[in-house]
Amino acid sequence: MPHLARTHAIAGMITRLHDPNYNRWACQIKRTGGCRQPIHLRGKVEHYDQATGQLLHRYTTNREPDGVLRVPCKTRRASRCPACAEVYRADTYQLIRAGLVGGKGVPETVTAHPCLFITLTAPSFGAVHVRREKNGKVLPCHARRDAQTCPHGHVMSCTNRHSTDDPRLGEPLCPDCYDYDGSVLFNAISPELWRRFTLALRRRFAKLNGLTVIALREHVSIAFAKVAEYQRRGVVHFHAVIRLDGPDGPNSPPPAWATADALAQAVDHAASVVTAEIKPLSRIFRWGTQLDARRITMDGELTEQAVAAYIAKYATKAAECVGTLDRRIQPLEDLNALAVREHARRLIAACMHLGSHPGLADLRLIQWAHMLGFRGHFSTKSRHYSTTLGALRADREEHMRAEEITTGRLPLFDEDTVLVIAHWQYVGRGLSLGEQLLAAALAGVRLSSFGGEPQ
Repeated sequence: MPHLARTHAIAGMITRLHDPNYNRWACQIKRTGGCRQPIHLRGKVEHYDQATGQLLHRYTTNREPDGVLRVPCKTRRASRCPACAEVYRADTYQLIRAGLVGGKGVPETVTAHPCLFITLTAPSFGAVHVRREKNGKVLPCHARRDAQTCPHGHVMSCTNRHSTDDPRLGEPLCPDCYDYDGSVLFNAISPELWRRFTLALRRRFAKLNGLTVIALREHVSIAFAKVAEYQRRGVVHFHAVIRLDGPDGPNSPPPAWATADALAQAVDHAASVVTAEIKPLSRIFRWGTQLDARRITMDGELTEQAVAAYIAKYATKAAECVGTLDRRIQPLEDLNALAVREHARRLIAACMHLGSHPGLADLRLIQWAHMLGFRGHFSTKSRHYSTTLGALRADREEHMRAEEITTGRLPLFDEDTVLVIAHWQYVGRGLSLGEQLLAAALAGVRLSSFGGEPQ
């Protein structure tokens, strides 16, 4: 951090610490969980007796620090707010794990249902620097005895044994040979590829068991939970949990013939045959050849805790690992001035170029250039897989409200006889850098440096 910014941060901390309302400010920050960019609201809530019109209770922000109430931003992205992202990660972990071992409304008998953890990858768009290991030994990146020289004069070989933090990982061996258009178009079409994969999976599983898709629904339902992850080269791949249930979802067991082996066969077939075409460019995309499908067990190498933790971890990340920006990029911005690595800059430029094509307007590549073309949801699930994030949040809010009533911070009312009138106005968001450091300390988050990421 520059010296001037550090000075301002320290000055901001001192100013806030000497504020007469610091204790109340600190209480607000603790209630947000240490949110780095809390929403600032101004307004009031009034409770009236519906029968008599008597005012029973009033809360107003007039006496709050700075005249505002600070509430958490609730973002899922760790690059924006580590505290709120951690809540999202923990909720996602509980959601995924409940679908594997029960709880949160899912019966424990679900542990006996066949379940796979799969990874669907993207195809190759050109050779990139990679880190590979075998038996604990790091292998050369792209060692080729008869390596060819590309038309742009680059030898398509690399004998380096890259470290895990090597900035060259994911970079093309020859940027001019790399298919940047194909990379961003794959990202844009990947949600449709996933949808078609789920349909093809059901069709194949039904065929393997001599049934139609309609008849299959009377015996088996297939539940999904997936998350998207960016590879260093800038394309997404999907990790997913796929579970076989009976016709009533997790509350009913699947028939004996609905096995994990049959499901794995259906997954392998569906991943190999599914395609999606971008018609204006006559380009057809499919999944990469690297498919991983493993059975989830309760005591083996791939346990339900490991799977839930793995999926939850990537639910809070986006394209920042590729070196792009964590904000939208305006069409008139100077791409050469962006603080991104060159590979990410070229991917962004491809989005901007293709986004001007009239036949690709539905892909909204310009709006999602900072995500390198991907505009799908990062974590999704089928309806009957397990509980929902909304239900988990509602339970947490009810628990906090009950605690406030118990401690006397909120009055206990009969909700059927009380009229609640609320008026809120958005007046801003965020904290100064000095306040962020105080918030991290109040929430017990240790920062590696001023403005650094949590550790």
